[in-house]
Amino acid sequence: METSYFVLGIIVFTIVLVQVNQRAGSPVIAIFVRWLRWLVFGLGAAQICVDFDLINRPFWVLAIVFMLIWFLGETLYNWLGIQALSVSPLPLFPRYAINASGEEWPTLPRLLKVRDWLRAQGFKQVQALKAEIGGGIYLRSSVYQDADARIRVQVTFLPQASGMVGVCYSLVSHTADGSRIVTDNFYIPFAGFYPENWFVERLPWRRSLPRLLARHRQRLAGDTTVAFENDPLADLNAQQHELDRLNTQLGFLNPHSEREEFGKITQAGRYRVWKEIWMLNYLGRSARYQ
Repeated sequence: METSYFVLGIIVFTIVLVQVNQRAGSPVIAIFVRWLRWLVFGLGAAQICVDFDLINRPFWVLAIVFMLIWFLGETLYNWLGIQALSVSPLPLFPRYAINASGEEWPTLPRLLKVRDWLRAQGFKQVQALKAEIGGGIYLRSSVYQDADARIRVQVTFLPQASGMVGVCYSLVSHTADGSRIVTDNFYIPFAGFYPENWFVERLPWRRSLPRLLARHRQRLAGDTTVAFENDPLADLNAQQHELDRLNTQLGFLNPHSEREEFGKITQAGRYRVWKEIWMLNYLGRSARYQ
């Protein structure tokens, strides 16, 4: 009976967290919810088997078995999703365009505070951009840079199934030796390859822009940074083109001539994406691919 109450408590706590996250849209809360759902499935199914005497095995053995079933089921779900993405017309590296609609910044109070903080720190908006990812759904970005044009902050708004808007930040600087220093907190999988002169640090757990900026400046210590010479639109689209070319060359993506028949992502690339999905969903960490 005590175990039943424990399982019921986890179920109630999970439901509460789901409701909270529908308003907050936090990837950190989402990680806890995934762990709790996994536990609820394993413990709940095991408890049902024990209560109704369906399987004559110890509770802990049943719980482990059902948790493995959850793992296999979610693995199959993720693999099918990766396969669907690979053969879909959705672009992996969408091209950006100027966002002239006036809807570049949501009016949610928590996001307006971010904009006010950027202005207070001396960052000025350079461009508002958008990139269509399919079906009339857009990634919207607002790009700011400091007075010396040595640090760019790309604020990207991610539409979510719950109707909430997620937000991620990418801070970029160029050094005198040609390196590109990137510090971001994106929680969507990439798993591909970066150019050798890119030094990318992805911190999905760090949702605070001030803390992310502090980390970026810490990484720049000792390096001589140079001002950006091109506008964000040209820079981002050049990045997208370079990433597509490099990942095709290194075998993450199929050659363009073969994508209609075999899909965009190679088998090795799909495994890398699957691994990154698991790491991001349950550990909040990005695989260290270069």
